Amino acid sequence: MIDPAHRSPARRALAPLPPRARPTPASSVRAGWLGALVFGLGACVGGTDMPGSDHEPGPDHGSMVAFTGATVWTGTGDAAISRATLLVEDGRVVSVSIDAPPPEAEVVDLTGSWIMPGFIDTHAHVTGRWAPEAIQDPAGRVAADLALFARYGVTTVNSLGGEPPEAAAVRDGQGVPSLTRARLQFAGPVIVDRDPASARATAEANVALGVNWLKLRVDDNLGTAEKLPWEAVQSVMDVGAENGIPVATHIFYEADAARVLEMGSGLIAHSVRDQDVSDSFVAQLVDSGVCYVPTLTREVSTFVYAERPEFFDDPFFQYGADPAEVARVSEPEFMTAMRESPTAEGYRRALAQAQENLGVLAAAGVPIAFGTDAGPAARFPGYFEHLEFDLMVEAGLEPEAILVSATSGAAACLGLEDVGALSEGRWADFLVFGADPLADVAATRTLARVYIAGNEIPR
Repeated sequence: MIDPAHRSPARRALAPLPPRARPTPASSVRAGWLGALVFGLGACVGGTDMPGSDHEPGPDHGSMVAFTGATVWTGTGDAAISRATLLVEDGRVVSVSIDAPPPEAEVVDLTGSWIMPGFIDTHAHVTGRWAPEAIQDPAGRVAADLALFARYGVTTVNSLGGEPPEAAAVRDGQGVPSLTRARLQFAGPVIVDRDPASARATAEANVALGVNWLKLRVDDNLGTAEKLPWEAVQSVMDVGAENGIPVATHIFYEADAARVLEMGSGLIAHSVRDQDVSDSFVAQLVDSGVCYVPTLTREVSTFVYAERPEFFDDPFFQYGADPAEVARVSEPEFMTAMRESPTAEGYRRALAQAQENLGVLAAAGVPIAFGTDAGPAARFPGYFEHLEFDLMVEAGLEPEAILVSATSGAAACLGLEDVGALSEGRWADFLVFGADPLADVAATRTLARVYIAGNEIPR
C-alpha cells in the first residue's frame, strides 16, 4: 500500500460520467483561412493559417462577456447544454446556463458551435526549441513554445523536463486576466544521476528553482542503456516527500512501474509497454489513485519518419508545423537511419502493447491523464495532441472519456483547481469547434477559436 502522503494529486479515479443527453448536431462552422498569430513577450510564431471560422476579434479582457448560442460541455460530468450562455468576467467563468445574458454583458454569438474546456497536456516539454530564431531570450522562447501549443487548443502544459530556469518567471506571470498563451507547470532538469547523493543534489537544486514536479527516468531504452539504480530513485522520492513535490516517473516495464508506485511516484509518465498489464498491477494503480499518462505519440515519433507520414499533408498539421523540422525529418539520410534503427521496430510493437494496456486500465477505472511527450525534436507541439486523440480512439476509449482525460481529469491529476472545467471561478480557458468532439474526437480538428482567460487568441 502506498503512503497516502505520496499519492497523486488526483487521490482517486474520477467517477464514471453519467449518460449525456446529446443535442441535435448543428451545421459546421464554415472553414476559412486566418492570419498569423503574435503572442506575448514579443514571440511571433510562424506557420500557415489555421482552418476556422471568419469572425471579428473578441472583446478585451476585464469586461463581462456572454458567449451565446453554442452547445457547451463543461467537463464537470454534467450533460452538454444546448444554446447555452457562457458568462465570463475578468478572465474567469461566472456561469454556464440557458439564461439570457445580462444587459451589461458584451455578447459573442457562437450559434452552431461547440464549446469545451481547453486541453491540458500532463506530459510535454517546453524548452524554447520551437520558437523563431529571432527570439533570443530564454523566457521569450518558452512563451513562444506555449503560444504554439495554444494555437492547437492546448491551454495548459505540464513540462516534464528540459526547461531553462527562466521558465519559473513565465509560470509565475500567468495568473492574470490578460494571458494569451498556454499556462505552464514545469519540472526542471530530468534527474538521471546514478549516484544517490548526486541525484539528491539535483533534486534539491530543482526544488530551489521552484518546480511543480520532479522528473525521474527509469528505463534502459530497449536494452541499449543501463537503468537508474534504485538507490538513486529512492533519494529523489525522499526529496519529493520532504518538500511536498510529487515525482513523475518515466517507465517502460511493468515491474518498474509497480516498484516506483511502491516508492511513492505521483505520476506514471508513460505506458507499460513490455507486456499485458497484470491484474495485480491494475489493482495497485486503482488503489493508489496515481494517474497514468499513455504518451502514445512518443512511440510514433520513434518510427514514423522511416517513410513520409500521411499527417504531413493534413492542413491542420501544416498550420503550425515548423517547416525546418519537417525538412529535417524528411531528409533521405534521416529516413534511412530510422528505417535501419535497431529500436524502431521494437517501439512500433511497444505502441501496440501500450494501446492494448490503455484500454484495460481505462476500463478498470484507473485515472488516465492525457499526455503526449510532445516538444522534443520531431514531436510537433499542438498537433501531436490531436494525433494522441486518434490513438486513444484506436485503443478503444470513448470520446467523452478521452476528453475528460484531457480536461477535468488532467487538472485533477496535476492538482490544478482553476482550470480543466468551465465552472464558476475557474479560468475561462475554452475552445470553440465547428463540430461535436463528443460524437467524434476527430472533430477537434474543426477548432475555430481558442480562448485563454476569456481572451481570444489572435490569428
